[in-house]
Amino acid sequence: MSDKRMLIVDAELVRKIDENRGDMNRSDFIDFLIDNCLKEDPGEQDYVTKEEFSEFRQGTRELLHNFLEFFISYGLELGEQPKDKIFQKLTQKLQALSSSSSKTKNL
Repeated sequence: MSDKRMLIVDAELVRKIDENRGDMNRSDFIDFLIDNCLKEDPGEQDYVTKEEFSEFRQGTRELLHNFLEFFISYGLELGEQPKDKIFQKLTQKLQALSSSSSKTKNL
């Protein structure tokens, strides 16, 4: 026979346990929760941190900037000077990215 002890917890916590334990008794449910928490790998995350997202965003901007720069440089190397509106829009976007990228690097 197992040794039993009493655990005093807040009434709110007991309410949460009762709402989520289903057919399990309170003791088995708490034991189940503790076992699952201890089995989890502490280094494993199911979310992206603010810093990781910021790095991803900056990397994406730099990649887009490099792609547009290559695209425009390659077009200029061919010797043809495009006069259409698409080229002008790409040039403006490249300049905007260049200025926003330099601003974020200074921060």
